Amino acid sequence: MAKGGWVYSTANRYRGGMYVGVSADVISRVYQHREGTGSAHVRDFGKTRVVYVEDHADIGADNPAWLDLRDQWFTGGIDEKKALPRVKHGATVGFEGCSVPNERP
Repeated sequence: MAKGGWVYSTANRYRGGMYVGVSADVISRVYQHREGTGSAHVRDFGKTRVVYVEDHADIGADNPAWLDLRDQWFTGGIDEKKALPRVKHGATVGFEGCSVPNERP
């Protein structure tokens, strides 16, 4: 059984609302979203613009036990969320081997 999949994001406009999904067949899933049959949320808010797609050979490889990673992200409770650094326009945000430019397309 294949464990791979895709993580993708769709949006309704530049800097608008976003939807993040995971699918084993991203092409079919994006088609479903565009046709209005993939997700009521995507359909209701028009989030059909594909803005990001990432392939994963094994979705659970980095967390095989599916542990809750909240404490690694927010060790001081929910208020620590406010202490996360802000990214200036045009800066690059990196996540272990992945960097995404923060600029208008």
